Amino acid sequence: MEEKKRPALLDALAGTDPEFTEFFGRFAFDEVVNQPGQELEEETRYLAILAALLGCQGLDAFRCTLGDALEAGVAPVKIREVVYQATAYLGIGRTFAFLEAFNDTLKERGVALPLEEQSTTTPENRREKGTEVQVAAFGEGMRDAWRGGREETRHINFWLAANCFGDYYTRGGLDLKEREMVTLCFLAAQGGCEPQLTSHAGANMRVGNDRLFLIRVVSQCMPYLGYPRTLNAVRCINEAAKKQNA
Repeated sequence: MEEKKRPALLDALAGTDPEFTEFFGRFAFDEVVNQPGQELEEETRYLAILAALLGCQGLDAFRCTLGDALEAGVAPVKIREVVYQATAYLGIGRTFAFLEAFNDTLKERGVALPLEEQSTTTPENRREKGTEVQVAAFGEGMRDAWRGGREETRHINFWLAANCFGDYYTRGGLDLKEREMVTLCFLAAQGGCEPQLTSHAGANMRVGNDRLFLIRVVSQCMPYLGYPRTLNAVRCINEAAKKQNA
């Protein structure tokens, strides 16, 4: 491997599992990272992997990778936004421990908390601003989605506009392309969300993350997700691309 510093994941296992560390490390941190045509910029790769680890609940691997990402220069506020946004897709029951791990790591590194605020909406305009993001990502059909649907579930459509998109997607720290990319990683990693994964693959393409870029993203996440979920994600990306071109 041609790494300046051995990844923390490998350090954690080197003493007990040297053989595994050698072949997994060669694959995950050399072959995959440098696969011709599948490379990503380092910051993008780390954001995608951290999002995937949130999605698959890989807390210990998240801690290791978080340290590597910070040392590589990924801004803490960007990583915090990934963790915050994950709550909309995973629920606080699955993100609370990751937020604690993030904060603990920053404290250990002497970073003052809380980090700078990133909210751009108010309680009064969050639904309107969220709808604007939904339209940008999914098209004009989302303009009135917040008040549509069956009466008994209409409140969830409102929450999607006001909370998921209004509270989270409108924040600073990450742009819309980055937010849709990490959402794709959350959905691919947790599995069982193929309809949403296909929908968000289409949203990614609408905001400028094309099919080949998305395949690069899931390829770089493969060592953390395994082959079944990676292949499911590729299938959903291809399905979304067909719909875009239909």
